Amino acid sequence: MKIPFSPPYINEDVINEVTDSLKSGWITTGPKVKALEEELKSFTGAQEVLCVNSWTSGAIMMLRWLGLQEGDEIIVPAYTYCATAVAVLHAGGKPVMVDTTDDFNISVKEIERAITPRTKAIIPVDIAGFPCKYEEIMALVEREDIKAKFKATSDVQEKLGRILVLNDAAHSLGAHYNKAQRTGCETDVAIFSLHAVKNVTTAEGGAICMNLPKPFDNTELYKELRMMALNCQTKDAFSKSKAGSWRYDIIGLGMKINMADVNAAIGLAQMRVYTSLLAERKRVFNSYKVAFSDCDWAIIPPAIDGEKETSYHIFALRIKDVTEEQRDAMIMEIAKKDVAVNVHFIPMPMLTLFKDLGYKIEDYPQAYANYKGEISLPIYPQLTPEMINQVVTSVKEAYSTIIG
Repeated sequence: MKIPFSPPYINEDVINEVTDSLKSGWITTGPKVKALEEELKSFTGAQEVLCVNSWTSGAIMMLRWLGLQEGDEIIVPAYTYCATAVAVLHAGGKPVMVDTTDDFNISVKEIERAITPRTKAIIPVDIAGFPCKYEEIMALVEREDIKAKFKATSDVQEKLGRILVLNDAAHSLGAHYNKAQRTGCETDVAIFSLHAVKNVTTAEGGAICMNLPKPFDNTELYKELRMMALNCQTKDAFSKSKAGSWRYDIIGLGMKINMADVNAAIGLAQMRVYTSLLAERKRVFNSYKVAFSDCDWAIIPPAIDGEKETSYHIFALRIKDVTEEQRDAMIMEIAKKDVAVNVHFIPMPMLTLFKDLGYKIEDYPQAYANYKGEISLPIYPQLTPEMINQVVTSVKEAYSTIIG
């Protein structure tokens, strides 16, 4: 049978929720977006949650709100999807790439080495849904010697008085940073992706979680960012549509990145059963873990480390001691068995945009080492034991054919 890589989870509840939105007469930003925000807020423990039309646009808006000026630096891992750094460029900042560790995530040691007086934010990325070392990262930005280096270039930065930590939590909705704390509330800001291939989807979308310390008021910040996501218009379309409520004002230079109700309806139905969906993803992950446990060439991705636990978004299998070309050949063999796999990710310094900006993959040896042998296997609730067995068999046979 054909096994796709990452189809969305669509059941009758999702269809009914979307149909309800279509029949309501209101399909853009309105009550379903607000309901999804409340579900995410309750699930993650974040102080406030704002839904937008993508992770990328949400990150751009947050960095613009931070008030980046020319020359301001944002530290990002070299091993991530391009959006992490593209958002920095769109917001007027300079991405400073650092290497990762062998668990795929950003190296705290390399973060510290990269900090300068121009550093305004750090964007760690929870690769495959496995949380970064946030206790260490937050302790780092609060250190007196690091705060002494910090030079604010905007009122927001002055108010914060230190480097902002913005968690790229695109993969990690549902992950645990510790037993009592899910991702979404462990940093100043965390942004989830709700793209079509994510654990919870709105087809396209993102969710900004706000947890800024005092003197910031996250409830007031939510209101400010909600306006900013709607061209800084003082009244949203839903409110304007009410009889006699047409008048509005534009009070700043905003963006048009709001989420629509018809999209939010998909995620809303999924969030209501997400605990069970997570359990099914974990079932698939553990099935792979057992299946490859007797293969000395297979490096199993991290899932649980102390109180940290992944969201089981990606099963990032690595093949020991192979070249990039051998890994690619294995993927072609797997495809012959009607199994779709992927690679997460091509390190950013290998992409033309960033090569042209002067980044070199040779400067990030661990990122390249993680990438060259990585094969992402399908992992989603709809996978049956028979389908999992087909995936496992296709990978083992591909290894035997290519590596021998």
